Amino acid sequence: MGLGTEAIHAEGAYVYDNEGNAYLDFLGNFGVFNLGHCHPHVIEAVKKQLEKMPQTTRYLLDGPAGELAELLAQKTPGDLHYSFFCNSGTEAVEGAIKLARLSTGKKGLVSTFNSFHGKTFGALSVSGRELFRQPCTPLLPEVEHIPFGDIRALEQVVAEKKDLAAFIIEPIQGEGGVQLPPEGYLQQVQEICRNEGILLLLDEVQTGMGRTGYLFACERESVVPDILCLAKALGGGVMPIGAVIGRPSVWEAFIENPFIHTSTFGGNPLACTAAIATFEVIEKERLVEKSREKGAKAIAFLQNLSLEYPEVLKEARGQGLLIGLELAQDGMGGYIIKRMVDEKVIVGYTLNNSSVIRLEPPLNIAEEELDKVLCLTEKFIKEIAENLEDFR
Repeated sequence: MGLGTEAIHAEGAYVYDNEGNAYLDFLGNFGVFNLGHCHPHVIEAVKKQLEKMPQTTRYLLDGPAGELAELLAQKTPGDLHYSFFCNSGTEAVEGAIKLARLSTGKKGLVSTFNSFHGKTFGALSVSGRELFRQPCTPLLPEVEHIPFGDIRALEQVVAEKKDLAAFIIEPIQGEGGVQLPPEGYLQQVQEICRNEGILLLLDEVQTGMGRTGYLFACERESVVPDILCLAKALGGGVMPIGAVIGRPSVWEAFIENPFIHTSTFGGNPLACTAAIATFEVIEKERLVEKSREKGAKAIAFLQNLSLEYPEVLKEARGQGLLIGLELAQDGMGGYIIKRMVDEKVIVGYTLNNSSVIRLEPPLNIAEEELDKVLCLTEKFIKEIAENLEDFR
């Protein structure tokens, strides 16, 4: 997977290889580079912290961890006030699952088909693709999967299963093919979970930090989860960091026994400093607004292409700068990816749906760079349309 040359430098929207090629990055390590590569503000903040204290003592208070926890309490919706820091999205999901079970005293979990929450044991158990799950069975027991966006399916499983601790869901399925739920779905999910005493876990590892035109995708429907998972872009594309953020009502289990869930490197000063600087960049550069505006422009352009060439582009969908292009036949996606590489542009499939190409550029992508990729997409779709027999 990927190219044969070595990446040796990256800056902004570009990655440079050892043969002198500059690639425009519209894949962004699956949602890591919301700020682009090596954003100078984040790099400078991390360098300063590196010279002071890169790792934690665990015996003295860490200023960056405390500052980031306070910042997340301010930025996240509702009363999401408490944070646990880890190193990745899958670790965040693991922590959220444990917290849900400890908080409720119940064991059952509900997730959705075609979801992706990570590949460690618990996260894999609630992920929704058998290709990754089956070789590792038996996984966690008492995990149910239902169709994404189907409120009746949730009502049915809630009626049948009385030991449910939580429902974990992505606001938009990223690896599932950039699948958006029906309008109002998350609000209905929240209502059911509140009424039935089931915790709502939102996995915003890919959708968070401005990617969808909102700082957090759940804000679009004014939804406040019981537990929120963040990672990927939280570290500004410079440091790995994940976070589990919870409401006071669910956090008692961690307060009663702080050592029940810990991390050696989680919340280290370098990672927390990078995350703080990331929020500063998002606000200063108005990246949430830019994601919404540029995403609306790009999606409208691509949806017009799907109307003009439905035999090639089955659907263009997305929110903000999380965009999916669903191709009509096998081989079309691979053709477009190859042609993009020919033009020194990086795009890729969604992990659970190989008929969908994702576009995830930096939120501060320049207009001319966005226009370039949109025009190339149109060009390659036309090439396929002119040679349809080759794809049958």
